[in-house]
Amino acid sequence: MSSSLILALCIGAAIIAGLAFYAGQLLYKLNAQQKLLVKKQAEQQQKLAASRQRRNSKLADSIHLIARAMNEQQCEFSEGCLRIWVLMSQYSFDDDVALTERYPGIYRMYEAVKDMPTHDARKKYTKKEIFKLDSERWRAEETYNDAIKADCVKLLVDFKAAPGSENVVFN
Repeated sequence: MSSSLILALCIGAAIIAGLAFYAGQLLYKLNAQQKLLVKKQAEQQQKLAASRQRRNSKLADSIHLIARAMNEQQCEFSEGCLRIWVLMSQYSFDDDVALTERYPGIYRMYEAVKDMPTHDARKKYTKKEIFKLDSERWRAEETYNDAIKADCVKLLVDFKAAPGSENVVFN
């Protein structure tokens, strides 16, 4: 073989070896980057789960407290149902929960009073209109009384109070 051919083969082999080494380095960096990305995603998922747990804990405590107040007749059913339904709609359940079927009394009461004006919005109505709305609300509270009480018992079991808040005394 001629020396120029041998020289060309050696140079070609060196170029191929250099490119193979460079490709190996890139694959190593890519693999390290993917591992880092997976680690960051796992950390982010843990932070998200912890945040979700804290939020759910606060919501559960509030729901429990309101249900207890309703159960002890310290909170009107209409107000309690409005508050509880909004809180439950923000709660992140692990599984799909059919709230309307699980708590039908609270849902019906919520549906009956959700469009009624509250606080400053009531001031825009005449006394006659306010009395009419209040009468409608009272009738709904009377109609759904037993179902709401049953739902309150379920809520007290399903949503646990935060440590220390189970000792709250209603006046």
